[in-house]
Amino acid sequence: MQKVFPMPFDPSSLKYDDRGLVPCIAQDEGGAVLMMAWMNAEAVARTLETRRVTYWSRSRQAFWIKGESSGHVQELVDLRVDCDRDCLLAVVRQTGPACHTNRRSCFYTAGRDGKEVELMAPLVG
Repeated sequence: MQKVFPMPFDPSSLKYDDRGLVPCIAQDEGGAVLMMAWMNAEAVARTLETRRVTYWSRSRQAFWIKGESSGHVQELVDLRVDCDRDCLLAVVRQTGPACHTNRRSCFYTAGRDGKEVELMAPLVG
């Protein structure tokens, strides 16, 4: 039997941009930032209802459930709203890499001494 989670807040109370979107940062339970993607009110509601993080793809104009095709699932642990109500933080239990480049995080590039440096290699296997 699937556990039903109460909605902690009304998705319509968020401040969405002119396209009806709000940024969502995904962070693992240890505090590492994994990625950023967009949600609309329905993606927020679906995420809260199913506990599987669901985003809105701006390029495809469609919902995508993280891990749906890759198996690299994000299970929602907590969904938090920032003080301005215009950004979300999804604390997730990440299975496999979060980035489509097969890295744990999308934030794997830094500027060092005027050059871009890759901080982590793709995961093997």
